[in-house]
Order: sequence, then structure tokens, then C-alpha cells
Amino acid sequence: MDVLPLLLLVAGSAAVAGAARRTPVPAPLLLVAVGLAVSYVPGVPDYTLDPKIVLPLLLPPLLYTSATDSSYLDLRAQFRPVALLSVGYVLFATVAVGWAAYVLVPGMPLTAALVLGAVVAPPDAVAATAVARRVGLPSRITTILQGESLLNDATAITAYKVAVAAVVGEGATWAGGIREFLLAAVGGVGVGLVLMAPLHWLRTHLTEPLLQNTLSLLIPFVAYGVAEQLHASGVLAVVVVALYLGHRAWEVDFATRLQEEAVWKMVAFILESAVFALIGLQLPVVLKGLGGYEGAKATWYAVVLFLVVVLARFVWVYPATFLPRALSARIREREEDPTWRGAMVTSWAGMRGVVSLAIAFSIPTVYDGHPFPQRNLILFLTFTTVIGTLVVQGLTLPPLIGLLKFPGRDRQAETLAEANAQAQASRAAESRLDELLSDERNALPPPLADRLRAVLERRRNAVWERLGQVNPVTGESVDDTYRRLSREMIGAEREVFVRLRDHRYIDDEMLRALLRRLDLEEAAAYREAG
Repeated sequence: MDVLPLLLLVAGSAAVAGAARRTPVPAPLLLVAVGLAVSYVPGVPDYTLDPKIVLPLLLPPLLYTSATDSSYLDLRAQFRPVALLSVGYVLFATVAVGWAAYVLVPGMPLTAALVLGAVVAPPDAVAATAVARRVGLPSRITTILQGESLLNDATAITAYKVAVAAVVGEGATWAGGIREFLLAAVGGVGVGLVLMAPLHWLRTHLTEPLLQNTLSLLIPFVAYGVAEQLHASGVLAVVVVALYLGHRAWEVDFATRLQEEAVWKMVAFILESAVFALIGLQLPVVLKGLGGYEGAKATWYAVVLFLVVVLARFVWVYPATFLPRALSARIREREEDPTWRGAMVTSWAGMRGVVSLAIAFSIPTVYDGHPFPQRNLILFLTFTTVIGTLVVQGLTLPPLIGLLKFPGRDRQAETLAEANAQAQASRAAESRLDELLSDERNALPPPLADRLRAVLERRRNAVWERLGQVNPVTGESVDDTYRRLSREMIGAEREVFVRLRDHRYIDDEMLRALLRRLDLEEAAAYREAG
């Protein structure tokens, strides 16, 4: 394998994603646009999307990072709407889009049309949540969109396998499809439940942070690989394990958590950037294989299918949002009242992504010596649907959210809740400290004991200070001033350590140890100040 094209992809996509942070355009959209433009630049390597790489190597870590950042408790509270979208909507979209393609494209078998429907059915995890977080959607809607995108790939991949089996004549039936879906779902959840406790035990019992982080990087691939080997859903296995580990991350050593956070942020940034750049770079491959379809006719098919995909989500989301509440008093009692604005955003946040393209590229070229019907057209329509939803919906979603005027977050109420939580924790810590110091085995000189109490006092007051007035001279809040002064003090210490190393008073090994201690103190001061 030539390494240079891979390096160019990673470096180029990272640069574009970094530049996107300085623009109002979400990074996924800019990456796709640049990929489209670059795909026709002479000398650009051929980046044909390989489903054998995307599904087992890129999808697990992306799912893992998204799931560990999610809230298990929030997802559990929104399980019903998440299930209706991740299972019900995906199956509905498969049938709706498949039937539309069957009617629209002359000569396309219904089974092949259902393959196309399954391929374009699942909205993308990264695109929707990236836009949602950037524009500040209410947490309930963000949770629903994130939960849907974590689980819908499993439904779509299973529906795709059933539809392909029907095309190649392997005797697929509705009963068989339902059975395969249940086996994949139950098996994937089962594998996740079996693996999550042993993996968490390993994470909490390994004492070396490097080994713990190595295990962390391997976990999504282990869960996905074991489940797929058992013909279960690797997607669900990864999500179950990640939700459990994220929910209990507080039990892991602090050094591991600090390193994991940095490592996984880097991994997610690189993979997400490369994935969206790859989408745009597929244009020459897709057009090259389009075959005998005329440009105008293929464009017409693409426009109609895009509209069907968009409308099908509205047709599903609004009844699924309001009808259960109208029929069930229990739902009305247990769940907060949804709004038409929330349903509108949920309906419009249906961007497709790389999973759809990867599934489309995995469609077999031939079976029993016969070409797969309209395979090249299915690839083209998948590509245009992905691009269309990313560009049209992705660009218009932020202004739509602004137009709907969702109520903003109550920052003061959040700060008060944080302050009260910190006060309770500080009282518990102070009580524990008094209990420990009363034991002569824990005797400390008064200055050190006072220092522990001062740290507690600082943490307790830090959140309340966030509500204070800003400095009239600098415009800084108390938090900002504290953070800046702490950084200046630590910077002065750091310069002395480096100067002592340069004069050979200390060696490099000691310098690294001292700098690491300062780095941890700086991180603690930054977190304390909020």
C-alpha cells in the first residue's frame, strides 16, 4: 500500500477541518465540498471507498467516541423516540425510497430498489450531532438525534443484507428478514452485555496508563469483531459497550482519563475529517461507473429520490412524535410535551453520510455470473442523496434553528446547580478530611493540612465566583483572571526548570517529571476555574 496518498488525505482533511472552525460553515460540509473540488485535480490519487476498510475499521471508533460522549441516562429517558427513529424510521424509509425507485426507474426490480432504500435510510451520526452542538439545540433533541444515529446503522445494514439476499435469489422472505433482524439485534446487544463488564474490569485493574489507553483503542474493534464473527450486529455491540464504559468512566484512574480524552479527541478529529473528505472524493468513481444512463435522466432520478428521502422523514417524524402521546396517557405522564419546532428540526436533520456510501460500495458486482441489477445507478443515487442532504439540509439547518427561536439555555440556573453540587461534594470531602486527620496515622503538619482545606475552599467558591462582576479594566471575569495568573505563575516555574536543565543542574528525565507535574497542575487550575 502506498503511504503517501493516505498521508495526503489525513493532512489535507485535517487542515480543511481546522480552517472550517474559522468559518460559519460546518466542517463536514466544507470537507465534502473540498473533496468534490479536489477529486478532479490532475494527479490526485484514486481514493475509491473500500467497505472492507470503512465498516470494520472506521465505523467502530467513530461509534465508540460518539457513544462514550453520550449520556446513558439521557438516552434511556428518550428510548421510545430513539427506537422509533433508529428502527421504525429506517425500515419505513427503506420501503418508501425503494418503492419510489421501483416506480421511477424503468426496469429496476423491486428487490434492487429496496437495496437502494436500505442504503440511503440511515442518517449520519457525525453530521447531525456536529451541526446540533454547534448551533446549540435543546439537549432533548440532541439526545434523540445522537441516539438515533448510534443505533440506526444496525437496522440499515440488516435490511440491506436481507434485500441483497432477495436480489441474488437466496430465498429471503419477510419472516426470514424479521428473524435475521432480531438475531442481529439481540446478538449485538448480547455481545455488548457480555463484554462490557470484563472490559471495564480490565480498565480499572490495569495500573499502567499506556496499557489502559492501548486497551481503550482496541475496545471498539474487539466488540465489533466478536459480534460480526457471531453474525450479530457489531454496531450494537460497540454502542452497548461504549455506553457502559462512558457511564462508569469515573471509576478509571485519573491519568488514564486525561490521556484517553486527548487521544480519542485526536482520533475522532482525524477520522471524521477523513471520512467526509472521502465522500467528496468519490465523485469520479461514481460517474465513471454510471454506464449508459443519460445525464439528464440520471439527474432527474437523483432529484426525485432526494425529495422522497427528505419528505419520507417528515411523513414519519410528525406522526411518531405526536400520535403516541395522543393514544397513551402513560406517555403523556412520563415524557415532556414535544413541540412542532422540535419535530421540524428532527425531520430536517436527516443528513446521510459515509455509512450509506460504504454499504453501497459493498453491493456485489455479479452473482451467479449475472451483473447486479442497476448497481452503478444505485451507487450514483446514493452519492447524490448523501451530497444533497449534506449540502441542502446541512447548510440550512443552522438558519432554520435560528428562525424557530428555540429557548436558550439558562446559564445562570446551570451555574447555580453546579455550585450547589460542588458545595455538597466539598462538605463531604471536608468531613472525610477531618475524619482522616483525626487518625494519628494520617498526621500532617498544619501548613499541609491547611493547604488541603484551601484547595477545597477554592473549588467551592470557584463556581459562585463565575456569577460575579467582570474586571472593569480588563473585561475579564474572576475565572479568567484566576486562570491567567495561574498560567503565568506556572509559566515562570517552567522557564526556571528549562534553564536549570540547560545549565545541566538537572537532567532531561527530571525535567520531564517536573514539567508533567506542572502540566497536571495547570490542567487542574483550568478545570477549577470552569
